[in-house]
Amino acid sequence: MAIVEVVKYNGSPDVFAWKYPSEELGTWTQLIVNESQEAILFKGGKALDVFQSGRHTLETANIPILNKIINLPFGGRSPFTAEVWYINKVNSLDIKWGTASPIQLQDPKYSVFIPVRAFGQFGIRIENSKQFLVKLVGTLSVFDKTNILKYFRGLYLTKVKDAISSYLVHKQISIMEINAYIEELSTYLQEKMQPVLEEYGIKLVNFYVNDISVPEDDTAVKKLKDALAKKAEMNIIGYNYQQERSFDTLEGAAKNPGTSGDLMGAGLGLGMGVTMGGAVGGQFGGIAKTLDTNAEDTKSCPLCGAIMPKSKRFCSDCGCDTNKKEENNAKDTVKCSNCGFEYKNTMKFCPECGDKYNPCPKCGADLPAGAVTCTSCGYEAPQLCPHCGAALPGKNTRFCPECGKSLIKTCPSCNSPITGTPKFCPECGTKIE
Repeated sequence: MAIVEVVKYNGSPDVFAWKYPSEELGTWTQLIVNESQEAILFKGGKALDVFQSGRHTLETANIPILNKIINLPFGGRSPFTAEVWYINKVNSLDIKWGTASPIQLQDPKYSVFIPVRAFGQFGIRIENSKQFLVKLVGTLSVFDKTNILKYFRGLYLTKVKDAISSYLVHKQISIMEINAYIEELSTYLQEKMQPVLEEYGIKLVNFYVNDISVPEDDTAVKKLKDALAKKAEMNIIGYNYQQERSFDTLEGAAKNPGTSGDLMGAGLGLGMGVTMGGAVGGQFGGIAKTLDTNAEDTKSCPLCGAIMPKSKRFCSDCGCDTNKKEENNAKDTVKCSNCGFEYKNTMKFCPECGDKYNPCPKCGADLPAGAVTCTSCGYEAPQLCPHCGAALPGKNTRFCPECGKSLIKTCPSCNSPITGTPKFCPECGTKIE
């Protein structure tokens, strides 16, 4: 049986744990441990001793635990079997991670599902060698960066997806703007992953998110980018989507045969050279109306949007009664009692001043807070019993028909009846609370 004289490891820095290939050792064997390394002896699956950097002689004098386990009947040079593990204690800062497949996330700003990729790198250091070997390495002979990425892929993918989703929802930003928060995301992810790695004797030195991107060839991404580019173009020029659709309509009308079409085409070209912005739509409308004097006034059907003569009541495409529809639309709005802004009666608050909508039970008009009479229809809100909350039959009711308690307000000192809302009793001068 061969006696191993020198045991050492000068391998790759990407290796975190390495097992010496031979288990046959002998006393007086020289164990060499380099800087930033630790060596651990295992016997029967149990860690015996940890050796720091330096030269160590394996003899019973400096291995008390080994002396209790191994019988030495051969004059101090007896062979024995044991495992020698080398642990790399240096900081490894270039472990690269990434999402193998895109993560499907919903953009909170534009409500579309977009595939997201993320990548970066992190650094680790082995803090507890025994804990690292027992809980993570196991029976492997070599444990390197590839194993780290494999073992913890589920951890960082889950944390990355959770972090990006949380930032999108809480900050209400688009996925296109997420790269502005990369530094915050990196710190957040390091804090979330550190406790998990500590269970395996690993210190997470740092964690970086280098980039968060979306596939350029994805259909949803292309549509979103085209829409954003179009919006930016319209903002620069100074018009909105509705005005652009008016331009398209007028341009189509200008291409129709006939005098009016030719004149509108000329007016279109003239209007484009005059100005852009909010006044353009009105300008085009005035030009078309002036040039085509014989054209009948038109209106749009409120139901299907079809263009129809203004003098006609019913739509020829869908049969909608436009007069009735307009009346209904008028009833669907309410004027704010606080600022006078007109808005849909389906809203709970005024979009202009934020005042809460307090509808009149009869006509739906917005009543001021505390109002008992509607100024629009004259409706008077019933008075309520201050004791039980039951509706009272009239203003002059003296006793509640439900609980029977008196409704007459009296002075707490002289019991004189109090009418109105005086601050002091007219009989004794006691302050009325």
